[in-house]
Amino acid sequence: MSRRKKSRNSEESNEIDLTPMLDVVFIMLIFFIVTASFVKEVGLDVNVPEENDEPPPPNADPNILVQITADNQIWVFGENGRRRIDESSVRSNITQMRAELPKASVIIQANNKADAGVYVAVADAAKAAKAPAVVLVPVEDN
Repeated sequence: MSRRKKSRNSEESNEIDLTPMLDVVFIMLIFFIVTASFVKEVGLDVNVPEENDEPPPPNADPNILVQITADNQIWVFGENGRRRIDESSVRSNITQMRAELPKASVIIQANNKADAGVYVAVADAAKAAKAPAVVLVPVEDN
């Protein structure tokens, strides 16, 4: 008879109690959720003007136009026409042009294929030159 009792006890003890394991899993899940750092994606704050087909009035203040091409070249439009400048000299050029035109806004005409880093560098340089407004005008490549 003792053999039968042992066999019944061994069958009953073969069952595994999963409750402690589930407790550990839930505790680990809570730990990972609490300690996880959630990344907030940063976007660019872009002021895009509304579509307007009317020409500006004749007494309007002139603006400073900076063009970024698809191959990341930076061009500045001034009284002497269009000239290519380096990324490091954008601030000094805008400061010089703002001395002549103190109320001028900076319009950045960037190609859609240009690197965002170049646009950010130009926009930061314009803000460092204390431009009253910096506007992005996206241009599609033809």
